[in-house]
Amino acid sequence: MSTEFDLGALLAERGGERYELHTKYLNPQFPRMLHTIGFDKVYERAEGAHFYDADGNDYLDMLAGFGVMGLGRHHPVVRKALHDVLDLDLADLTRFDCQPLPGLLAERLLVHSPHLDRVFFGNSGTEAVETALKFARYATAKPRVLYCDHAFHGLTTGSLSVNGEGGFRDGFAPLLPDTAVPLGDLDALARELRKGDVAALIVEPIQGKGVHEAPPGYLRAAQDLLHRHKALLIADEVQTGLGRTGDFYAYQHEDGVEPDLVCVSKALSGGYVPVSATLGRDWIFKKVYSSMDRVLVHSASFGSNAQAMACGLAVLSVMEDEQVVAGARATGELLKSRLTALVEKYELLADVRGRGLMIGIEFGRPSSLKLRSRWTMLQAARKGLFAQMVVVPLLQRHRILTQVSGDHLEVIKLIPPLVLDTADVDRFVDAFTAVMDDAHSGGGLMWDFGKTLIKQAVAGR
Repeated sequence: MSTEFDLGALLAERGGERYELHTKYLNPQFPRMLHTIGFDKVYERAEGAHFYDADGNDYLDMLAGFGVMGLGRHHPVVRKALHDVLDLDLADLTRFDCQPLPGLLAERLLVHSPHLDRVFFGNSGTEAVETALKFARYATAKPRVLYCDHAFHGLTTGSLSVNGEGGFRDGFAPLLPDTAVPLGDLDALARELRKGDVAALIVEPIQGKGVHEAPPGYLRAAQDLLHRHKALLIADEVQTGLGRTGDFYAYQHEDGVEPDLVCVSKALSGGYVPVSATLGRDWIFKKVYSSMDRVLVHSASFGSNAQAMACGLAVLSVMEDEQVVAGARATGELLKSRLTALVEKYELLADVRGRGLMIGIEFGRPSSLKLRSRWTMLQAARKGLFAQMVVVPLLQRHRILTQVSGDHLEVIKLIPPLVLDTADVDRFVDAFTAVMDDAHSGGGLMWDFGKTLIKQAVAGR
């Protein structure tokens, strides 16, 4: 057995080339973008809700790898489960046996959606959505899937067909025969359903782009409309699921909502092994897998692999044992209330919204003449530049990682690890307050950086 490969030695020797390697062999625009906004950091290690650089400086993570790190980085229970499953030398992925781990994980997941019966395991959020789209179209024998304006469900061809952002879709046509409806507009939904060819509506209970929540009562009313027309409700819980919004699933904030298919991924991985799950009703699965001839009509090469299943089981165990969902609800309420209190103080701060630890901070046109002229200048160059002006000093001056919630949006989205504590909340609010003070002073480094962003936006047109 070869013992020549040493990962630690390789990283020690070549790790310093990380940005050059990415520029040469991967997406060349990504390192360019990071360098432009000063995000080209070198993180050496991570634990919980924090990163650390080579000098031992800690950075607060309010992004959680776009929601993947629900339990933070390197949770000891999940880490141990991964070591354990590797040490067991299981006969994994034989393709022609039934290993116990997938059934055990499906059983644990379905406890949280008792109206659902079966699970398909894949590898990513977009794959969970692709599965739901296929199952819905086959089960209903209808071709069209409805989605909401500004939705994000993934970037593979099927999920791209139900993506509500034109910038992602441009240049990739033809896509599936799907139609957008406004989030919350039941009349628009009813009009499309009357055409008789709709298989399903796929919806994020809280949209990731802009952090917009479905209006109260919408999901239940939409479900009733869909079922009346023999169509299905698909809940995309890839980002909102597993405690993110203060309930296990975001659709559970509204009584009586029982989606026919639910898409899960991100946090189920524990941050280690890619995994997704599409949960559904028994009759849907039995239609898709209607005979032995159709036994492999939908499958995934790495689906249900032992490492992913072990991580998923460990994640659910930690969430129960450590009361992660209740903790996310309480910490989210604290963070949101403290940020909401700042809306009256800062004229550039328009709104704070969301649930649990999924919070949107929206900026808007100020009232004072001096700030309004600068805001107008930024908007003329490119909408979304002010939010980027906030994100950059949060990282550069306060070592806090955040993100702008979509292209051309003046919204910062906070989706930190669910293990965030009150000290982390204090740190973020203090830093955000300092950045807002600087922005409202009318001068300083923040507005100088804004001028740089304007030049780059104009040059990029």
